[in-house]
Amino acid sequence: MAKRDYYEVLEVNKNATETEIKKAFRKLAKQYHPDLNAGNQAATEKFKEVNEAYEVLSDSEKKARYDQFGHAGVDPSYSGGGGSAGAGGFGGFSDFGVDLGDIFENMFGGFGGFGGGNRTRNQNIPTKGENIEITIGLTFMEAALGTKRTIKFSRQETCPQCAGTGAEKGQPPSTCKDCKGTGTTKVVQRTPFGVISSSRVCQRCGGAGVFIDHPCHNCSGSGNIQKKVSIDVSCPAGIDNRQIFIVRNQGHAGHKGGPNGDLEVLARVESHPIFTRDGNDIHCELPLKFSQLTLGDEITVPTISGKAKYSIAEGTQPGTTFRLKGKGIPYTNGRGCGDAYVKVSVEIPRNLNAKQKELLQELSDSLKNEKNYTKRKGFFGKLKEDFKDTFAF
Repeated sequence: MAKRDYYEVLEVNKNATETEIKKAFRKLAKQYHPDLNAGNQAATEKFKEVNEAYEVLSDSEKKARYDQFGHAGVDPSYSGGGGSAGAGGFGGFSDFGVDLGDIFENMFGGFGGFGGGNRTRNQNIPTKGENIEITIGLTFMEAALGTKRTIKFSRQETCPQCAGTGAEKGQPPSTCKDCKGTGTTKVVQRTPFGVISSSRVCQRCGGAGVFIDHPCHNCSGSGNIQKKVSIDVSCPAGIDNRQIFIVRNQGHAGHKGGPNGDLEVLARVESHPIFTRDGNDIHCELPLKFSQLTLGDEITVPTISGKAKYSIAEGTQPGTTFRLKGKGIPYTNGRGCGDAYVKVSVEIPRNLNAKQKELLQELSDSLKNEKNYTKRKGFFGKLKEDFKDTFAF
C-alpha cells in the first residue's frame, strides 16, 4: 500500500517551518501515544506513521530529498505502489543494487545547494540532550491550585569516570586512522550515472575524527550512564488534563558538554465530585431549601479557594446561575483567575410528618393569588382558549 504524504500525515503544508513541524508532531504524538490509547491498534499505527513522517521532515537533509523526490528520496525500497517512486520515477534503481540515498548524496553534495545541510556533521560539537516524557496523575484540586511532586525516572547522565569523553582515564582518544582526523572518508561508486566519487561520514569514528582505543570501563565508551533519579517538581496552578509542563534541563545529558534536554510532564487530572471545569471557569450546582429561595438567604458557597458568602434574593427561581468573579481556576501565566458559576436548585423535602403537611397545605392555600406565581400565570395565559375547560388557574 502506498505511503501517505508526510506533510499530510503531520497536517502541515509544504512551506511549514521547523517550529511548525515540531509543534504538529508533538500534538499528534500525544494524541496517538500508546500510553493514552491502550489496546487501540489503529492509534498505534497512527503513532508509528507520525513518527516516521517527523523523522524525515525534522532532518534538513532528508526533508530536502523528500521534497525533491518524494518517498524514493528517503526510502530506496519504496515503489509507490506502482513501480515508480517520487517525482522522478526512480523506483527501479533498486534493481541495480544501488543505494538511491547515496546517489542523491553524491549528485547534490548532501543537497547543500537546495537548502539542506551537509550530511557530515561535526561529532565534537556540544549538542543538547534528548527530552524525556513522563505522565503524572493529579487530583482536580492539585491541578487547579498547583502542587509539588517528587518524580522518579531514569535518564542518561554524563559518566563521572570519563567526564563524557568515553575514554578510559589516562588513555585519551587517538586520531582516527581511517579518516586521518577529518571525520570523512572518500568513496567511489559505480552507478547508473557513471562512476561517482564522494565523501562520507567515517564509519570507524562516526565522524568524530578520533577513535577511542581504550573505552571507559564505566560507560563502555558511550560517555553516558543510565541512572535512576528523583527530583522535586512544581506543578503549575491551573494546568488542565492532558496539558504538558516543562522542567528545564532535567532530561538526558547532552553530548560533548552540551546542556541537558528537558523533562516534559503530561498531566492526567482526575474529575471532581462537585466541580466541573470549562477553561479556567468552574461550575457547580448548589441544592437549597424551598424557604431559602422563597425568602432569600445568605448562603455559603464552596469554591476551589475556600468558602464564599453570597446573598440569595427573595423569590430566586430554581435554575438561576450566579457568578463569583475571580473564584475560578488560576491562569497558568499567573495573570488572574477565571470565575465560579453556581446554579441553584431546590430540594423538595421528604418524609414530612402530619403537622408539617398540614402547615404546608395551609401555606399553599394562602398562595393562590396570581401575583405569587407569575410563571404559572404566563404559562397558562399562553394556552389562551385551547384548554380553558381542562385547566383552571
